[in-house]
Amino acid sequence: MRLANGIVIDKQATFGRLRFSALRREVFEQNDDGTPSDVVKERTYDLKSKTQRRMIQVSIPASVPLRDYEYNAEVDIVNPVANTVANATFGNNADADWYLKADDIVLVKPEPASVPNSGQPAQPRKDNPPDKKA
Repeated sequence: MRLANGIVIDKQATFGRLRFSALRREVFEQNDDGTPSDVVKERTYDLKSKTQRRMIQVSIPASVPLRDYEYNAEVDIVNPVANTVANATFGNNADADWYLKADDIVLVKPEPASVPNSGQPAQPRKDNPPDKKA
C-alpha cells in the first residue's frame, strides 16, 4: 500500500534548521537479470534536523548532480514529500516504513551582516571630533 501523492511537509515546522552530514548511499538501477547496473537511480543523504533532534535521510533523484557540501553546512530541501510502504504481517496487521524524497538539496545563503562596516573598527566622524584630554 502506498499513499497516492505522499504527504507534503511544512519544512520549517517539521525539520527546523537542516545541516548537511554526508552521502549515505546510492541506489542503482537493476539489469534485466536482477543484478545492479552501473546507473545510479537515486542518492540518499544524511541531514541533521534541529527540530527532530536526529539525523534524517533524504533521497534525491540521480539527475541532480552529486551534493558534497561541507560538513555542517546549512542546507534546505526542495519540495520534500514523505511517503510510506506498508507490508502485511501475520494476522490483520501491517508494518509501515516511512521515507522522505525531495527534488534537491541546496545550500542556504547566510544572511548579510547587519553591521554596515562589515566588522571593521569604527572610524571617528570628521564632523564631530573626539574630545581631547589635556
